[in-house]
Amino acid sequence: MPIKSYLVHPHRGRKKELIKALSVIDQCQIVPAENKDLIVLVTDTETGKEEENLKEKLEAIESLKLLAMVSGFNTP
Repeated sequence: MPIKSYLVHPHRGRKKELIKALSVIDQCQIVPAENKDLIVLVTDTETGKEEENLKEKLEAIESLKLLAMVSGFNTP
C-alpha cells in the first residue's frame, strides 16, 4: 500500500477551493496550514491502479498550483 505525503500549494486566493477539492477524495487526508497558503496532504492507496487514478484526480484540480512529494513508501 503506497503512502505518500506532499506539500500542496494552491493558486493565489484559491486555498479554500483546493481544500474542498482534496477533502472529497477518499484516499486523501489534509492538514491546512493556519498562517500560510500551504496544505499538507497524505495519500494512502491499495493498488498501483488506485494510485494512478488518484494521480489523475489530483492533476485535474484547477486550484492546485504545485504538488511536492516529501515522502513516500510502499508496504506489502
